[in-house]
Amino acid sequence: MSRAVASPSVVNIEDLRREARRRLPRAVFDYIDGGAEREVTLRENCRVFDSVAFRPRSAVAAPTCDLRTTVLGMPLPLPFLLAPVGSSRLFYPRGEEVAARAAGSAGTVYILSTLSGCLLEDVRHASSGPVWYQLYLLGGRDVAMATMERARTAGYSALVLTIDTPVAGFRERDVRNGVKELVAGKLWPMLPFVPQFLARPRWLAGYLADGGLMSFANIVLPGEGPMLYGDIGAALEQSTVTWEDLHWIRDAWPGPIVIKGVHTGDDARRAVDAGANAIVVSNHGGRQLDGVQPTLRVLPEVLDAVDGQVEVLLDGGIRRGSDIAKALCLGARAVLIGRAYAYGLGAAGGAGVARAIEILQSDLVRTLKLLGCPSAAELNRSYLDVPAAWPVGCSQSSV
Repeated sequence: MSRAVASPSVVNIEDLRREARRRLPRAVFDYIDGGAEREVTLRENCRVFDSVAFRPRSAVAAPTCDLRTTVLGMPLPLPFLLAPVGSSRLFYPRGEEVAARAAGSAGTVYILSTLSGCLLEDVRHASSGPVWYQLYLLGGRDVAMATMERARTAGYSALVLTIDTPVAGFRERDVRNGVKELVAGKLWPMLPFVPQFLARPRWLAGYLADGGLMSFANIVLPGEGPMLYGDIGAALEQSTVTWEDLHWIRDAWPGPIVIKGVHTGDDARRAVDAGANAIVVSNHGGRQLDGVQPTLRVLPEVLDAVDGQVEVLLDGGIRRGSDIAKALCLGARAVLIGRAYAYGLGAAGGAGVARAIEILQSDLVRTLKLLGCPSAAELNRSYLDVPAAWPVGCSQSSV
């Protein structure tokens, strides 16, 4: 393991965040770290966990704690999955492959973003565990169908359809830091931002040796090749997912479909009606519409709406094992972690991702023991004090 992440000072995800900040140029670090506009939702996703308190059972011996769960019929040793994080090759050479390998070693799911710099086949080969493919309709229906067929052939076991990106959120840090200029690869517009990259020579050497990051390997446009990074903003606006699209996507994809980006009970019911097998309560990590409710606050409404018909997962703001425990107590089948492992990837590559997983795993075991609960499957709302204004919600089995 990298000396940076093996240091006794790296004991939590915030420490990995600090190490990533040291290694990465400002533009790349803020791409991971930042959110939309005033970043209210970004902050509230984390802060909301503080509004929910534990109710432990004392004098209970729990010498071992079972973290196993089942998601989409798939047994997993951990109740957290690695969320799709775009442009991971910016953080570390072959970033998506490196993260997938660490997830596979831990036995959990890696979800590959459409906005990946690595071929989906290479990412699937890198992981010894299950891998899902996250889909945007970039390039149109025919391009998406061709990519889905590649993912099916490569062995991706589920499709994750993200529905909250009709346009890219306005991420002010990215604008100020020259992210658009970096990914467009145009020399003259990049000049004002060059010093921040020169100040991180180790990162820069790795980035250049990796070939840079100028196109999306899995969005292959007919007659043009992979979509260029500079084209992504316009392409998102031309590829909005609607509920009608679920019909042809359901026909084209034979496996489970997960709908990611649900904020309301109404949309949760529509996802069920459209044939979703699972839902992810997500506000895109606070990177899209600023000012929406934090995901933990929305979770009970969504659980009530689906009434046990599909599995419900949650992402947003997970930084500690106790956060995972609170989400499971409220009824989530499992959670997705994004920034938590992206900080590790940016800090030290695969060793950093492995350390992030290890931190959350040990945090969760300790939390269960202190709660007097022998397994993640037995967590329920009786272990929490929840604000009175929150609805009761409907828990689901994690067996």
